[in-house]
Amino acid sequence: MTSFAQNLRERRNFKGLTIKDISIDLGIDQALLSKYETGVRSPSDRHIESLNSALSADNDSLRKSWLADKIAKLLVYERNHEEILFAAESRIEYLKAETESERINYYPNYAVELNEIDRLKDEWISQKPLNATQLQKLKEYYNSKYTYESNQIEGNTLTLMETNLIIHEGVTIGGKSMVEHLEAINHNEAIDFIYSLIQGKEELTRRVLFEIHHLVLKSIDSDNAGCYRKVPVAIRGSQHLPPQPYLIDKLMEDYFLFYQVQKKKLHPVILAAEMHERLVSIHPFIDGNGRTSRLIMNFILLKHGYTITSLKGDPEAKIQYFKALEFVQKDNKPDVFHKLIMRAVKESLSEHLGMV
Repeated sequence: MTSFAQNLRERRNFKGLTIKDISIDLGIDQALLSKYETGVRSPSDRHIESLNSALSADNDSLRKSWLADKIAKLLVYERNHEEILFAAESRIEYLKAETESERINYYPNYAVELNEIDRLKDEWISQKPLNATQLQKLKEYYNSKYTYESNQIEGNTLTLMETNLIIHEGVTIGGKSMVEHLEAINHNEAIDFIYSLIQGKEELTRRVLFEIHHLVLKSIDSDNAGCYRKVPVAIRGSQHLPPQPYLIDKLMEDYFLFYQVQKKKLHPVILAAEMHERLVSIHPFIDGNGRTSRLIMNFILLKHGYTITSLKGDPEAKIQYFKALEFVQKDNKPDVFHKLIMRAVKESLSEHLGMV
């Protein structure tokens, strides 16, 4: 494919137009058009739309060459550019459905499972208001359980009892590292922060994400707490290669845009699953991506009236969890991950109902 600059010159000459003609017709400065044609400057989104519409007839030729140039510039110094392009192609297939609800309709058993989940949620809501003592005891129990399971997924060796003693009694556990203690304390604080966000009717924003992540890594890695990574990373034991750091800002802009567009379209449980998977796949932070992704999932679930949901951290459950993520990341098959989250939400609701 020819470069955008060459394509632009050829299209203009084919139509028998001068740079001045294009400038007058589209209102683009002549000097700027000349720079576009020599490759010194690349046009803005607005200018490419105008030029493509005026000169490309119906085949989108200018826009295609413009996008090809942008991709080439991103990958020109990457030694494994073919692998990156292959990964990007498969990821695009996953993301390009007109709406996520259309993609979800490919799995006919979603409706049955989601209806049952919502029946349980309605039953849970009908149990309220619980008295203050009940609420506090339930919250302490499930906060400890969720903290224990989420940290266990990431390799923390504290038991459920030890986790509970640390976060609710301030006990120091002999033989356990300071980092493991901080991971328990920090995660519990992050859950409390999520509850405060819900009470304040907050939405998911970049600020909220950074504050949650900051709590997760507070006093563990303060330099990287609450900010995007600036170096490449690899996920131990995973075939998925997270994007390069220079792509993160744009990917995270898309992440929050997806939330804004889909929050009124997708079922809340599927939205929570999607925001979880997308964040952990982008892997925008040096560390704490898994914990933060699961906290974001629970922020969305709690915001919509569901109960706090844990994903189990025992070896067999961890393997199922990571395999479900890789089905999305490598094979563009989200149904396995969606079903894993739906099953966990259903189990949480049933367990909460059994406690009252």
